[in-house]
Amino acid sequence: MQTDVGAWFRRRTSSSGQWHRRELVENKNGRRISVVLPAHNEAATVGAIVSLLRSELMEKVPLIDELVVIDSGSSDDTALVAERAGARVFRQDQILPGLEDVPGKGEALWKSLLVTDGDIVAFIDADLRSFDEQFAVGLLGPLLADESVQFVKAFYDRPLVTAETVLPAGGGRVTELVARPLLNLHWPVLSRIVQPLAGEYAARRSLLEQLSFVSGYGVEVGMLIDVVESVGLDTMAQVDLGRREHRNSGDAALGRMAAHIQLAVLSRLQRYGRILLTDEPATLLTQFCREGDSLRPRISEVGIAERPPMISLEEYRQWMAREMT
Repeated sequence: MQTDVGAWFRRRTSSSGQWHRRELVENKNGRRISVVLPAHNEAATVGAIVSLLRSELMEKVPLIDELVVIDSGSSDDTALVAERAGARVFRQDQILPGLEDVPGKGEALWKSLLVTDGDIVAFIDADLRSFDEQFAVGLLGPLLADESVQFVKAFYDRPLVTAETVLPAGGGRVTELVARPLLNLHWPVLSRIVQPLAGEYAARRSLLEQLSFVSGYGVEVGMLIDVVESVGLDTMAQVDLGRREHRNSGDAALGRMAAHIQLAVLSRLQRYGRILLTDEPATLLTQFCREGDSLRPRISEVGIAERPPMISLEEYRQWMAREMT
């Protein structure tokens, strides 16, 4: 297995600089491309990302056909900034209003399938600083160049900014301490995925609509496992996007993220018959914060929810039928 994984790594790993936007436009062959930015309180960064994508990859070069921001209950001006920059903006809780909204990124990604029409959908986080539109070009390259590729994952250097210094690749703490060990132990076929928790990835709609979406921070690792289980490693590719700068989280937030990821992996172990649970895992995480001379426990709910494949919803099938007429 390791030999096959090594061969996959050499064959399916590229850098963003290898992909040229004008050549990719020629390879679209009538296919529509949607770019989706899930956003929660990202007014400081979302406008610059949207503006650059629109000017460089929609107006100068017609690579992207649709640019959508899903506003996940922001309390700042995220929606207004994104709309003024040129994106179509949808409030997460107003998509499928008949369903109770589940907070978190996974819900935004899942619901985006109902308000986009791209044959290929790319997801890009809205908190990126020093954004380069080549991020999107790199993600789309393997999908437009090779019909056998169905899913593309990004990887990059993630600098960690501290009070004393900048660690060039110190921003992937949850990946190295939680996600990578779990995947290597239980899905070694994914051991050569450089950054399993990367928030930038692209896929064919025909695949995305068949997948379940985990809520919260478990969405990336859950999707990665479901993709390899459903269509196999050889349909996947990864692209080096260089350097990614974004807002770093504190240890407490990373702990809650780690709990989401562990629960998502546990759910996949059960789904694919790799483990038999004798009891449901607890979903409360106790952490401690110091107040003066004492420590106070802080309890967070870290349970995950899961949305079914979009293709199973009657509303989505009706929407698809209208789009095809």
